[in-house]
Amino acid sequence: MKFELYTRDGCHLCDDAHQLLRSHGIEPTLTDIDERPELLAKYNTCVPVVVVDGKVRFRGRIDPVLLERLLQKNGG
Repeated sequence: MKFELYTRDGCHLCDDAHQLLRSHGIEPTLTDIDERPELLAKYNTCVPVVVVDGKVRFRGRIDPVLLERLLQKNGG
């Protein structure tokens, strides 16, 4: 599974999301939306956003239970 975390500097929710993913052994690709105008326009007030295999799975906060289900479903 490929994880990407849309984030921005100074976002404590983004830091929390990154830490939660790492605690599950996931090293997501980090993308700062402020450096990508198309992502900024789409996700300005929604970060963090977690994209898994090209599909948005979480916005704002990661639900730990849903993350566990997603990982179990995919053999993680």
